[in-house]
Amino acid sequence: MTKTQNSKPYDLEERTPQFAKNVRAFVKKLPKTISNIEDIKQLVRASGSVGSNYIEANEALGKKDFLLRIKICRKEAKESRYWLRLIDTDAKSDLENERKDLENEATELMNIFGSILRKTE
Repeated sequence: MTKTQNSKPYDLEERTPQFAKNVRAFVKKLPKTISNIEDIKQLVRASGSVGSNYIEANEALGKKDFLLRIKICRKEAKESRYWLRLIDTDAKSDLENERKDLENEATELMNIFGSILRKTE
């Protein structure tokens, strides 16, 4: 597998499901407060949707369909970042660090999909 200098895969078909898996592993460790339970549901959906829409983009029926799917990927990455910001880690530094890492990955994915859009449009 090809990796970047910071050892993240170039291949978005690998990177996007890894993001979703990392989110799922993270949420299992969180305190089960009423707000976290609701936010976790949204976060899990959005994080999984990034990769599923990327796969759809790669199977697009044309340029217009491809652009729509990539826009959805960017939107879902942005939504994932939003839910990550709302998650309550109960001020536990290890969970807070993991939350920040996932938030950074969501931001990087947003930027990558934004770049793809600019180059394709």
